[in-house]
Amino acid sequence: MNTASKLLAMVSLMLPAITGVAIADDLTTDAEVRALIREIDQLYRSESSYAVMEMEVVTPHWQRTLTMEAWSHGTRKTLIRITSPKKEKGVGTLRVENEMWNYLPKTNKVIKVPPSMMMSSWMGSDFTNDDLVREFSLFEDYSYEIITPDTAEPSLIYVNCIPREDLPVVWGNIVIAARRSDHIPVWQKYYDEKGKLMRVQTFSDIRTFGGRKIPAVTEIVPQNKEGHRTVIRYKEIEFDLKIGEDVFSLRNLRSPK
Repeated sequence: MNTASKLLAMVSLMLPAITGVAIADDLTTDAEVRALIREIDQLYRSESSYAVMEMEVVTPHWQRTLTMEAWSHGTRKTLIRITSPKKEKGVGTLRVENEMWNYLPKTNKVIKVPPSMMMSSWMGSDFTNDDLVREFSLFEDYSYEIITPDTAEPSLIYVNCIPREDLPVVWGNIVIAARRSDHIPVWQKYYDEKGKLMRVQTFSDIRTFGGRKIPAVTEIVPQNKEGHRTVIRYKEIEFDLKIGEDVFSLRNLRSPK
């Protein structure tokens, strides 16, 4: 999709961050593990894409649902715009390469988001800025290794992913469970640097969009915030369509065509 970062060597010494796991010795070669991660990494990605999605944010005190449109070009350009409800309509997020901006129509201001804020909440949800614009790539920016948890299911493959040391992320590692049959992810578990489980992301409602079979629903449940969860439901997705470069501009962010 774009220029690949140099992959780190496999780091088996960091596996104890997850309790009760061992390296699997009955599966695949290194090349096959790399192919698996690439498949998962590219699940919602393409040379270009357009999507209509709904985001439901639930807390113990309030609940709201946002409808959004999103455009992407590879992994380096993303535009997300809220279309409803009326209160948030027009709010947008644009990322081009390593720069990111938010547009607030009520004040007619474009605000640049610093790299230090990429792991901050997006629109009060349990998704971060990075989750929405996918700045990092599992395939390019992480090392990974097949593992076997104590509670492993034979129908699933489990992969431990460790971010590069220079990445500004809070995760010590991410564990992914994917279906052995077609490599579609079932869940991802995010651990901090001390090995504590911080959030769980699940995938469900497998559908076909644009000839591609993907989960239409993904949910984030933080483990340190009781009663909080955020669900994204994809309503439409188109892949490999022609999107003009002007779509990913500050002018379009502020004044959409």
